Amino acid sequence: MADMTDTSVSAILKKRISTRAFLDEPVPENEIRTILETAKFSPSGGNLQPWRVHVVTGAARRRVIDAVKQSLSGNPFAVESELAIYPPNLWEPYRTRRYALGEAMYEKLGIPRQDKPARFAHVARNLEFFGAPVGLFFTLDRRFDKGQWAHLGMLMLSIALVAEERGYATCMQETWTTRAKTVCDILGVPETEQFYCGMALGRPDRSAPVNSLRSERAALDEFVTFHRD
Repeated sequence: MADMTDTSVSAILKKRISTRAFLDEPVPENEIRTILETAKFSPSGGNLQPWRVHVVTGAARRRVIDAVKQSLSGNPFAVESELAIYPPNLWEPYRTRRYALGEAMYEKLGIPRQDKPARFAHVARNLEFFGAPVGLFFTLDRRFDKGQWAHLGMLMLSIALVAEERGYATCMQETWTTRAKTVCDILGVPETEQFYCGMALGRPDRSAPVNSLRSERAALDEFVTFHRD
């Protein structure tokens, strides 16, 4: 059991999870601003700070959720993303890791493999921020390249860590990529910006079984090479 009072970077990294159940408790805007004010000191090559963050709360959050539901009712299998969440024909060991995580999550939720409607319903909860009162969307100017995408990833991790430090939880949600056009249209994001993903932010529901899921990590020898000579 992680020590929830330990706010060291090491402790927060080890206890942070993708939270998939949130309390119906508003997050004050000054708290959101504090998190972002701290996270903005993330590393950024050349100090470009290329990221754009779109925060939705209240009625704006509801408009996004409703618009996505409407788009799904028209064609639930339409994909609006320009970026693939995973490469096609995912290879080992990555395929097994993804499969194992999914099965562990559905086990926590008590949803058997054969219950496809229940599994689909849970996936759809992504597009409601899993009940979190705050949603964040991340975009980049289309002229940027892979380096700046890396900078954006560092900002997102910083936001997640600062949120944890302040007693909040997050879930980085690439699922929103599949509804990128709908989200951008509702928020008025210009076509010069490329949509990446969303993030849910709020107080975690620690009584929810799904929030006891902690994905395993590979041993160092699987991905680290020490070059000594």
